[in-house]
Amino acid sequence: MTATAGLRLVDIQKRFGATRALRGVSFDIAPGEIHALIGENGAGKSTLMKVLSGAHPADAGTMELGGRPYLPADPHDARKKGVAMIYQELNLALHLSVQENILLGAESASLGWIDRGQSRERARSALAQLGHESIALDRCAGAFSIAEQQVIEIARALLIKPQVLIMDEPTSSLTRADTEKLFATILRLRAQGVSIIYISHFLEECRQLCDRYTVLKDGETVGTGQMDAATLDHIVTLMTGREVTDLYPRSTHARGAVVLDVKAVASEPRLKRASFQVHGGEIFGVAGLIGAGRTDLLRAIFSLDALAAGEVCIVGEGEAEETATPRRRWRQGLGFLSENRKEEGLMLNQSIADNLTLTKQDSFGRCGWINGRRQRQVAQRWVGALRVKCRDAGQRIGELSGGNQQKIAIARLLEHPARIFLLDEPTRGIDVGSKAQIYQLIGELAAAGKTVIVVSSYLPELLGLCDTIGVMCRGELAAIRPRADWTEAEIMRVAMGSV
Repeated sequence: MTATAGLRLVDIQKRFGATRALRGVSFDIAPGEIHALIGENGAGKSTLMKVLSGAHPADAGTMELGGRPYLPADPHDARKKGVAMIYQELNLALHLSVQENILLGAESASLGWIDRGQSRERARSALAQLGHESIALDRCAGAFSIAEQQVIEIARALLIKPQVLIMDEPTSSLTRADTEKLFATILRLRAQGVSIIYISHFLEECRQLCDRYTVLKDGETVGTGQMDAATLDHIVTLMTGREVTDLYPRSTHARGAVVLDVKAVASEPRLKRASFQVHGGEIFGVAGLIGAGRTDLLRAIFSLDALAAGEVCIVGEGEAEETATPRRRWRQGLGFLSENRKEEGLMLNQSIADNLTLTKQDSFGRCGWINGRRQRQVAQRWVGALRVKCRDAGQRIGELSGGNQQKIAIARLLEHPARIFLLDEPTRGIDVGSKAQIYQLIGELAAAGKTVIVVSSYLPELLGLCDTIGVMCRGELAAIRPRADWTEAEIMRVAMGSV
């Protein structure tokens, strides 16, 4: 189905208890337009899109699609009407196959029988549009990395040939190469008349891809206009109410002695071989394509995945251990931040305070009893320090925006405290103002003599933040050089095995 008319939202309001998430947002998008929806975490972007996609009813305001009133009863009804959404937090049935996830609710059938051949071809075609024909249709979705799962989610949305496609941080776990493939697909959809709402904290992406922009702040529309006529500084000022300068602050820090020695480690199924040393006071970046083994490397160091070969030596902690556990790694001063905060990083049904102090509960009580008042005081201190948008430290963390959840996950490592930080996509889903905070924190850790290893798909982040960068290629750590010796193009060449 091709779009024949645009989408218009007028004075949309939404309240959750005493919290006014949307205070009167107006928004419109034309057929065949890519429109950037921009704002800090908690500005109301996700709530507005949930209203549009039928997940939440609006308290006030009107919506029109194709010149007619639009009022979806639920997300399934919205999809039937031609509005599909890809959420920032993935919504896959991890125990089902890739094909079953892509076709879920949209299977090819005749007289009540599923046409398996046609269904398979449709699923393969959807992946082919994204340049990922190699993803095995019969494997469980849970067997793939978070980045590959995101590709599967996007393929499912494309299957219905949407009239309006909403993308909430679609490239947050994609490498540059996969991002370019996604952009090519988006441009093809625009040429077909599909309206695309693009939500991203990567403002450079918005400048490259989008036709117009709308900025939300505190649940209100604060600016809109043509993207090619706006500067990034102007958009950032609208978002934050302040200017954000020096996004990648270069803190003064000296490299000390070796604190981590990784010797020819391998781990099934992706990590083939990696050797490197990291020093105290060093920020070490790890780049690479999806499936190259970046996440596997951090998991092997933290003993989340068993080693098939090699050693991980924590200097000052005795001999290398073949049977180390994550608990042991915590006690040795390692802290791990998962790229998948929803499934691995947080307990979404528990409070901010419980999540933040999870690895340090012995400090807040004895004999199994927790001093809740002291626990909340400590959590509230971090809430203030990281400017987390919430009611208080007792709020359930699942109610926060993705970026604020990420801040709490990082705060847990800071409170622990760790001396070697393993950070897997630490700024995934975080707005530009909060990114600057996280970068400053990482710089302060290095200045205090801590060691930080950062995995990131965003190359400007690695080049702006790190002292040393290693590049993974097909499961091997292919090259390690000082940051000054790398460019984005050179990193990509090594990651693709072109050198």
